[in-house]
Amino acid sequence: MTGKYNKLRSINIGDCKWTEGFWAEKFKTCETAMIPYMGEVLCGDVGHALNNFKIAAGLKEGEHKGMFWHDGDFYKWLEAATYVYAQNGDKELLKQIDEHISIIAKAQVEDGYLQTQIQLREEVDRYENRKYHEMYNTGHLLISACVHYQVTGQRNFLDIAIKHADLLYTIFYPETKQFGRFGFNQTQIMGLVELYRVTEDDKYLKLAERFINRRGKYEVEHHPTTEGYPIGDMVQERIPLREADEAAGHAVLALYYYAGAADVYAETGEQALKEALDRLWESVTQRKMYVTGAVGQTHYGASSNRDKIEEGFIDDYMMPNMTAYNETCANLCNAMFSYRMLGVNAESKYADIIELVLFNSGLSGISIEGKNYFYANPLRMVHNSRNYNDHENATETPEREPYLECFCCPPNLVRTIAKVSKWAYSLSENGIAVNLYGGNQLDTQLQDGSSLKLLQKTEYPWKGRVSITMEECKGSPFEVLLRIPDWAPGTKIQINGQHADTEIKAGTFAKLERSWKAGDEITIDFPMDIHLVEGHPRIEEVRNQVAVKRGPVVYCIESPDLPEETNILDVYLDARTELEVEHKSGFLGGISTIKGNLLLRSNKQKGMYRVVSQPVWENYPTQLVPYFVWSNRGLAEMTVFMPVVWGK
Repeated sequence: MTGKYNKLRSINIGDCKWTEGFWAEKFKTCETAMIPYMGEVLCGDVGHALNNFKIAAGLKEGEHKGMFWHDGDFYKWLEAATYVYAQNGDKELLKQIDEHISIIAKAQVEDGYLQTQIQLREEVDRYENRKYHEMYNTGHLLISACVHYQVTGQRNFLDIAIKHADLLYTIFYPETKQFGRFGFNQTQIMGLVELYRVTEDDKYLKLAERFINRRGKYEVEHHPTTEGYPIGDMVQERIPLREADEAAGHAVLALYYYAGAADVYAETGEQALKEALDRLWESVTQRKMYVTGAVGQTHYGASSNRDKIEEGFIDDYMMPNMTAYNETCANLCNAMFSYRMLGVNAESKYADIIELVLFNSGLSGISIEGKNYFYANPLRMVHNSRNYNDHENATETPEREPYLECFCCPPNLVRTIAKVSKWAYSLSENGIAVNLYGGNQLDTQLQDGSSLKLLQKTEYPWKGRVSITMEECKGSPFEVLLRIPDWAPGTKIQINGQHADTEIKAGTFAKLERSWKAGDEITIDFPMDIHLVEGHPRIEEVRNQVAVKRGPVVYCIESPDLPEETNILDVYLDARTELEVEHKSGFLGGISTIKGNLLLRSNKQKGMYRVVSQPVWENYPTQLVPYFVWSNRGLAEMTVFMPVVWGK
């Protein structure tokens, strides 16, 4: 989130390190389990990703295995491993990363081309058809290489990326009918902007901007480069971005595209681009997003223009629970887009979405031990309600799996967990913004070059008290911006034990500007009340239902916490019950549960429609668990939204 037109700028990788609490524990799991296990999978015969590079390099015999975008999955894992190295300085890990990079270098063609899914298929030519996802792989190559250079200062990976990007510029910068619509699954836009930031060569920024300018420019009809994959809204090519006001199409493709466009705005300051991104962010988060921060409502559907949609956005407020797709990648991309918009506009609402995703629909994609994955993240699971093997492209599963044939989500999630400390703070023009809360130590420089060291202590999100201590800072005044989440009216802030004389309003940054000194302590107390949350009246699937939320964490009821044979659809929430928090340090990785009384309905009637009378209720005291930990106790039914019985 650098960029001369950004109001908030990124801290450097490694400036913030988790020290205790929730995110420190997640990072430790990432370091000790997620990264090693994923490395074994991708470097072995199951994942086969490294094998593809070895075969292309002439170091091994065989054929390409995995999806067309599998190179990109491997680059994401390398990026995640590099973030971990930035935190722990493990030389053996860096050695392993660099050994893999040397194989990638051998696989690269002399002119810079590097796509194993094409190089290992004699019947397919370079840039023959966008369905082969060359742009996606390119983007993740460029991003991973830039991160590696920023962390290590080494050029071994960066030189591969530059060579590849130079070829891309030669082929795609000229305006040609052949390649006018080729930009697709556009991580290359983010990658090109990142490469521009690292090298200061503006041809990469110009190429990134050109990919944006071409969308919506051409007639939407099949072309030799598009056959075999849906066209139109599915790939965001029906409407020029600057005219768009509705998020459309494949959710991951759309959000990578929007995130890349935000990167371009950050470097060009083009107002029309910013205005479009503001509209699209509102479309995503205010009309198409689940209470968990998840996006991409359906596996198969249609856009408002009636184009075929897969894994993506459909009509506003059309939010099914049981069949909700909510691909893990899409949820994470929602956070990525919001992080960039945080830099653009410096408003806390964007960090609220980042936090919502991270604590809910992001972490739900991986098991507690870090070795099993969800691709789709529904808000309700009902046994025997669907066939999970009804077609070859089925990605939904009733439980997390140790390997997914479509492996894009697992490394995307692991790299996000590995780098989330970089999102915790941003640099304002004369100060620091606190975006996310968690026990950490910050050692950075403000934009004027002065040193700033902070120590944050908290048990957030289970407890609402946060302490931030100045350990080193400049003598002249500067600001500390504290995000007050939109769920936290009534927040209190003290400086050295005295009430802070500043406006404290939920959904904004509270600004503390003064001359600071080492030892100054900021104390924040967020009210961690339990709330019942209802959906917009137009969300028909949750009419007269509520979800339970405490702080940033959304809760669910899961069948292990119900009597045997209870159908999750017969569970109701008694609104009169007193909900209480109980922290269980040894349960599901250490979580706070919510205890309360549920109502179980005895419902033996058959048929699609039934005559109804006053239900008979069974009171059942039990617990709700955070949504992100569901499905860690075996095959289970689950629901986030429950019908509510209000009483009199």
